[in-house]
Amino acid sequence: MNNERSLASMQEEVDAYIQQFKTGYFGPLSQMARLTEEVGELAREVNHYYGEKPKKSTEAANTVAEELGDVLFVTMIMANSLDIDLTEVFEKNMSKFNHRDRYRFERNDGKTKENDESGCE
Repeated sequence: MNNERSLASMQEEVDAYIQQFKTGYFGPLSQMARLTEEVGELAREVNHYYGEKPKKSTEAANTVAEELGDVLFVTMIMANSLDIDLTEVFEKNMSKFNHRDRYRFERNDGKTKENDESGCE
């Protein structure tokens, strides 16, 4: 399996998977409900592994990684159905975060808004 895949290739694979079924993509509200369900399952796993609520002996041994994978898969389904290019969205978001939040947290390089000589705000 290629570990250096692009978001675009993953979205294409998800689309090919969905297209094999007559149902196709569900509507946005159904997809939002499914995404919410998957995020809830992720929260449950995080709570089991890192929180104060241990898993019951009768519960399946899911992992945080598996649940994150489910969230990613459903996110790609939703993006595809709404014609959203996740690579484009990622680039825009990283640009926003790199600009807006550049000094939000203490930096490893010691730079602060006050001592930045690049002139960027």
